[in-house]
Amino acid sequence: MKRTFASILFAVLAASSLFAQGYKQPPKEVLDVLNIPASPSTSVSPARDRIAMLTPLRYPPIAELAQPMLRLGGIRINPDINGRYGSPYFVSVVLKNIADGSETKVALPQGARIVSPQWSADGKYIAAGNITANGVELWVIETATAKATLIKGVKLNTTLSSGFSWMPDQRSLLVNLVAEGLGPAPKRQDVTPEGPSIQETAGRAGAVQTVQDLLKSPNDEKLFEYYTTSQIAKVTMDGKVTKIGRPAIYDNMDGSPDGKYLLVSTVQKPFSYLFPYSRFPKTLAVWDMSGKMVRELMKSPLQDALPVGGVPTGPRSVSWIPTEAATLMWAEAMDGGDPRKKITPRDQVKTMAAPFDGDAKGLIMVEERFQGRAFGERNGVMFFYDFNRDTNRRRMFMTDYRNPAQVTLLSDLNTRDRYNDPGTPVTKMLPNGFSVVIMDGEAVYMTGAGASPEGDRPFLRRMTLSDKQTVEMFRSSADSYETFVALLNDKGFSFITRKESLTSPPNLFKWTGRAAPMPLTDFKDPAPQLRGIKKQLVKYKRADGVDLSFTLYLPPNYKEGERLPTVLWAYPLEFTDASTAGQVSGSTNRFTTIGGYSHLFFLMQGYAVLDETTMPIVGDPEKVNDTFIEQIVASAKAAIDKGVEMGVVDPERVGVGGHSYGAFMTANLLAHSDLFRAGIARSGAYNRTLTPFGFQSERRSFWEAQSLYTRVSPFFYADKIKEPILFIHGEADNNQGTFPIQSERMYAAVQGNGGTARLVMLPLESHGYSARESTEHTIHEQLEWFDKYVKNAKPRK
Repeated sequence: MKRTFASILFAVLAASSLFAQGYKQPPKEVLDVLNIPASPSTSVSPARDRIAMLTPLRYPPIAELAQPMLRLGGIRINPDINGRYGSPYFVSVVLKNIADGSETKVALPQGARIVSPQWSADGKYIAAGNITANGVELWVIETATAKATLIKGVKLNTTLSSGFSWMPDQRSLLVNLVAEGLGPAPKRQDVTPEGPSIQETAGRAGAVQTVQDLLKSPNDEKLFEYYTTSQIAKVTMDGKVTKIGRPAIYDNMDGSPDGKYLLVSTVQKPFSYLFPYSRFPKTLAVWDMSGKMVRELMKSPLQDALPVGGVPTGPRSVSWIPTEAATLMWAEAMDGGDPRKKITPRDQVKTMAAPFDGDAKGLIMVEERFQGRAFGERNGVMFFYDFNRDTNRRRMFMTDYRNPAQVTLLSDLNTRDRYNDPGTPVTKMLPNGFSVVIMDGEAVYMTGAGASPEGDRPFLRRMTLSDKQTVEMFRSSADSYETFVALLNDKGFSFITRKESLTSPPNLFKWTGRAAPMPLTDFKDPAPQLRGIKKQLVKYKRADGVDLSFTLYLPPNYKEGERLPTVLWAYPLEFTDASTAGQVSGSTNRFTTIGGYSHLFFLMQGYAVLDETTMPIVGDPEKVNDTFIEQIVASAKAAIDKGVEMGVVDPERVGVGGHSYGAFMTANLLAHSDLFRAGIARSGAYNRTLTPFGFQSERRSFWEAQSLYTRVSPFFYADKIKEPILFIHGEADNNQGTFPIQSERMYAAVQGNGGTARLVMLPLESHGYSARESTEHTIHEQLEWFDKYVKNAKPRK
């Protein structure tokens, strides 16, 4: 009996030890890198005279994630502040004068958490939110003096937006206030249910995506309505508040360029338990500045019948034309919003001008699905895009929206064709606060990644609109990585770039004519111990002839010819043809930094890393996933073979890992090949029957391709996973499709079939992990797992 009691006690203690271990930390050399200060983000003033350097909080403590969180209508709300839960923020702001390089630190309040900083168009002010314990304040920074001023009596509602934006006069702000007079908040959970939760449908077919954080009960509806209801107001710099209209659920509001009208979008009932708030019924209307409705543009019902890849009928992408006083433009579907219909044109672009008392004017017919527009600063120039999902091609056009008789095609490319991408037009802010494409006479400037077979070499080009001829103003050198940041004048001879190299951290430089670039910032190397890391672009072919590549990272002090334990990290992408699938992305000239829970920390423990290992899935967009398994296995084999051929990879000690869709890939590779000794799968989805209306780029539903959904789901092949696999997942994952239960059930499936697995569920974490404790623990788990099952793997039987 004593032995039995002792056995039970031992079992209880063992279980307690196993499941209550607390957060762990990685080795000191990893922590030293993890703890380096965060580099500031930089933002150039619209006036082109200053740079704001904003330092973020790199890793918030887990206690911050433990703040109240309501998961409602597809969003997360912190009820204590009437704002979004978990918003990233800045802890300091420094203003740098471009002309003389002087720097001034903004005197922010103690413990400031700055969100959504926005320049005024003249660069004289920066408006920003500040998260406090009981709400989001509105502050304005005067850039000439770096003085920050609290706008008293203003509490922002940031549940559905940033909560504020500059009015066209640039001396007042349009804000969403926390609404008054709503009474006490509803209880945060049902204590005594008032009745069952009921849903009903009748003959309305539509894809139901696996979205998380949806409404689940009548009490959820009350909570959503209470916390998202706001009051629109105009707030002046001296603190005068003028309320506009009545409290409602406003998810968007924009002032017209002349400041006389508002475009207001309001969420309406009935709410849905199957769809996020973006699909709820809405009213879109034009108001005057007193809050009086001038014209109702649209009253849309619940969007519950959209096919996969479909768009709503009626006006969409409604916005003001920046260069007109008060004219709206939008697109409307001509095909019922259904991309499966073989109809052309698919869309029509329409306009309506003040006083909004007539019918909308049809402007142009768009052959394929309309995908956005940008306006030149003068002459009626408008660029617009369309997309053909059958061919995966995106086109860019130009026209004069005032007289669109002539439409000029500027580019027609596969969306995956990086080598021939012409870039995007460079913009600036008009005095009214709207962004427009900079025009130098009849030319515009284009900037892009500059992808090439040797890696990315970003560029700035001047394109003449009449003949589409381009002149290269700047391109990154072949031995560094330098990106265009901003023009300092509209003639293009003065601009700012961000330059980095293998040995130099990213810094800003000012280019003027033929003079040598002048450094604007002097950020130092925060982690000299990483400079011993070597990396190179490696290109090779798959067995079927598709070109592949990876970036090979070698640890500090690597000895030539030594075969190392290796980590292959990847994320599959779909392509319509082999030529684009084989294109190289990224650059090996970038400054090596390691942060978060990156797999590159393996380098500090003596591993080689095959990073960004290309895993192209090539085929017809409608059926590209039919050979998903065969293609990822062939790609993985080709990568390992190349590493072995180079004398770097020890083929008996290779692990594979990935995040999200990369985790899905990892589990499949372990189930369908014997290439790896172990795997790490983070935040993945493994049973595709639980995402029945598509996944990634898959267009078919489960009911249209049942055998495919089964074949690509590693859950159905859990008995084939013989190599150890580590599952990591945030308990509060809100990414579409990757419910935490995916990892829980996959782990149970491997366990139930006698496999070797470990499941780590991170409290309070979402699809990506942010808290310091979670970050450190994730790195610890990854290193421990591969040290045990890859680096020190026992010989294969």
